[in-house]
Amino acid sequence: MNQKRADTIAEQLEALILEGAFADGDRLDEVQLAERFDVSRTPLREALQRLAISGLVEHIPRRGVFVRQPGPVELMEMFEVMAELEAACARLAATRINDDALEEMREANAKCLTAVEARDADRYYIENERFHAILYRQSGNGFLEEECRRLHRRLTPFRRRQLHLRGRMPQSMAEHEAIVAALERGDAAAAADEVRRHVAVQGEKFHHLMAGLKAAG
Repeated sequence: MNQKRADTIAEQLEALILEGAFADGDRLDEVQLAERFDVSRTPLREALQRLAISGLVEHIPRRGVFVRQPGPVELMEMFEVMAELEAACARLAATRINDDALEEMREANAKCLTAVEARDADRYYIENERFHAILYRQSGNGFLEEECRRLHRRLTPFRRRQLHLRGRMPQSMAEHEAIVAALERGDAAAAADEVRRHVAVQGEKFHHLMAGLKAAG
């Protein structure tokens, strides 16, 4: 129960930080937050640990927990690395993925489509995470899978935020379908290219992401 509560608090704090309720460098008072969410310190600390993994807060020994918003350059660099790591997964998965995993990806896409039609960005993100987790696993490379999961967790707030931008969910859905099509053909180069385009936030896409974050603040 505490774990589920901690997840909920982490999501709410994440939204508050991205919406500008807490500024970069603000200290998060555990007592005040525990009162705000009407919980004990245990699930709150678990929630803060989750945010530390994503890089939105930083634990400084003997000082406390502080909000840490990555700047545009750092965020761009993280997305560039994420795009290349996932492209490597797709390239390997194109020759290693099995039929059951392809069917799982199709099922995830079907649920993503339902979320698009309902304009439910949160539900879309849940199925989107499932889609990417299958891709990481089907690379057949455990080290690469873990590195992808680690960076994915750190970028979660920003990947989720993208989905609230107008037109992004249908675009993401089309990109998912192109990825699956390339994997079905066993086309490693195309699969890597499609995934790289899907994850990267170059140019206009990055501009819209940053504009969305600023507008939220």
